[in-house]
Amino acid sequence: MTSASTEVTLDSAGGKRLYAQADELRTAGPAVRVRLPEGVSAWSVTRGDVIRRLLSHDAVSKDARKSWPGYVPGAIPWLYTWVDVKSMFTSDAGDHQRLKQLIGRAFTPRRIEDMRPVLEGIVTDLLDGLEDRESRAPGTVFDLRADFSYQVPTRLICDLFGVPADQRPAMLGVIDRVLTTDVTPEAAAAIGRDMGAAMYALLETKRREPGDDMTSLLLNAHEEDGDRLSETELISTLILMIGAGSETAVALIGHAVRELLAHPEQLAAAQREPGRWADVIDETLRLHPPIMHMPLRYATADIDLGEGVVIASGDAIIVGFGAHGRDPRIHRSPETFDIDREDKSHLAFGYGIHYCLGAPLAKLEAEVALPRLFDRFPGLALGVDPEQLPPHRSFIGNDMARVPVVLDAKAGRAG
Repeated sequence: MTSASTEVTLDSAGGKRLYAQADELRTAGPAVRVRLPEGVSAWSVTRGDVIRRLLSHDAVSKDARKSWPGYVPGAIPWLYTWVDVKSMFTSDAGDHQRLKQLIGRAFTPRRIEDMRPVLEGIVTDLLDGLEDRESRAPGTVFDLRADFSYQVPTRLICDLFGVPADQRPAMLGVIDRVLTTDVTPEAAAAIGRDMGAAMYALLETKRREPGDDMTSLLLNAHEEDGDRLSETELISTLILMIGAGSETAVALIGHAVRELLAHPEQLAAAQREPGRWADVIDETLRLHPPIMHMPLRYATADIDLGEGVVIASGDAIIVGFGAHGRDPRIHRSPETFDIDREDKSHLAFGYGIHYCLGAPLAKLEAEVALPRLFDRFPGLALGVDPEQLPPHRSFIGNDMARVPVVLDAKAGRAG
C-alpha cells in the first residue's frame, strides 16, 4: 500500500492543470494517495475502469458518520457541503432511497419536459436583454458566464424551489464559493455558516408563505413526519439540490460555446441538424466535465486494486468522475473535441445509485440555451484568446471564471 510520504497535493489551479494532474494520477496507479485541504488524506481514483468498479463496490460507502473512523462533523470546515450535510448525497442504502424518493417526483422525465416552456422563456428573456444592451452600446464585450450561462440554470432552479428574488443574490453567492478549494479554513467556515443561513432564511419564508414549489413540498414532508425527513436532512437536501442544480449547467454551456467557436464546422453541423445538439452536449461533458474530483467516499473493507495498491478499510476516496471521459484507455484522442466520435461516454453525472437526478435537466438547459444563443447571435466571438480564459480555481469544479464575448448583435437582428 502506498505510504503517506508519497502523497500528492491536489492542485487548485483549475483549467489545463486540472486535466494534466488527472492524467498524472492515472498514470501513477489505479489509486494514488493525495493530500486535500486542512490535512485530509484520501485515495484519488482517475482510471475509468477503476472508477466504475469502486462506484458499484459493496465495500464503498458515502456515509462519513458510519464509515470514516475519527470523523467529527464540523471539524473540517471545507467539507461541510460535501460531507457534513445529511442528504441522499451522503447516505447509503435505506436512507439514500428514502431521501431520493422525496425529491425524485420533481425530476421525472415528464416533469422535466414540462419545464421546457419555462426554460425557453428564461432563455428568450436573457437573449432579449443582451441584444438590447448591445444595441445601445455596439461592440460591448459581455461576460457570457455572468450574463447568460450562469443565469439560465440559476433562474430555473430558484424558480423550481421558490427562492424569493431578494434572497437569490446571497444564496447563489455562497453556492458559487463552495467550489473554490484554495480558501483558508476561516473562509471555508464562513461559507458553511452563510450556506446554512441562506437555507434557513428560505425555510422561514416558506413556513410563512408556502407555495407550489419544491421547498414547500419538502417542508411539508418534514412537518408531517419528522422521521421521514429531519430538519438536518431538509437543510442538507436544499443545499444539494439548489447547489447542484445551479452550477453544473453553467460550466456545460460555457465550455460548449468555447469549443463550438473553435470548431465552426461542428457548430454548422449542429445547426443544420438540430438532433446533433445532443452530440455537442455529450462531447462537451466528456471533454470538459463540470466536476473533476468529487469528495468523498470511504472503504468499509480492504479493497485490493492490484499493482500493489490496497485501499484499507476506513480510508477516504476521492473519485475523479471527470477523468473517465479523458482516459486514453477508453477514448481515442481524448483531448480532441469531436461530436462525430462514436463513443462519447462519460461519468460527468456520476454512476450507480448516486447518479445525479438532475442530469436530464442540465442537458435540457444546454439543449435549449445553445442553439438559441447561436441563432440569435451568429456573429458571436470570444473577446479574448481562448488561452486567456481564466479558470475557476478548484480541483472539484471545472469552470471558467469569466467568458468575455462579442455578440455582434447587428448580425443577430438581421438573422
